[in-house]
Amino acid sequence: MQDIIERAARIRLVIFDVDGVLTDGSLFLGDGGEEYKAFHSRDGHGMKMLRECGVEIGIITGRSSDVVRHRMASLGIVHVYQGQHDKRVAYETLKTQLHLTDEAIAYVGDDVVDLPVMGLVGLAVAVQDAHALVKKHAHWQTPHGGGRGAARDICELIMEAQGKLDAMLRQYLTWGADLPA
Repeated sequence: MQDIIERAARIRLVIFDVDGVLTDGSLFLGDGGEEYKAFHSRDGHGMKMLRECGVEIGIITGRSSDVVRHRMASLGIVHVYQGQHDKRVAYETLKTQLHLTDEAIAYVGDDVVDLPVMGLVGLAVAVQDAHALVKKHAHWQTPHGGGRGAARDICELIMEAQGKLDAMLRQYLTWGADLPA
């Protein structure tokens, strides 16, 4: 586990896949072709806290969806790459744009299409219910499944490794302390 903490301490960007990572992988389609996805609110808050700690968030997904665009905009995430059949192209673009090395980047995936990028990064993460091959090639596996808290798991791991988690959580314990009884 010490190796994982050391890797997490170096992270300046976390890239998430969407389907199977930020969602449980289910695709809900309406009669008119509308697409619906369910995101876990704690994952979103974990991503917001991580950004407050100075770590960038990126999205690279093979599918294109207005739902993803809306959700990421609501979280203030600007590095969103959709419709990426070869995720390495978006990865290299993002790495160059942010002037980062591979060691400063984490990638969270769930399926074999994520392996090419996972092999490049400093911290490759598989969600708990990922494909067996993805788990085999990950440095770390989240305790929770995709869409069920996995994103929060990696956000808190990184904040803990960088010595920022306690301070981030402490602010919620002091809310209301100055309010009259």
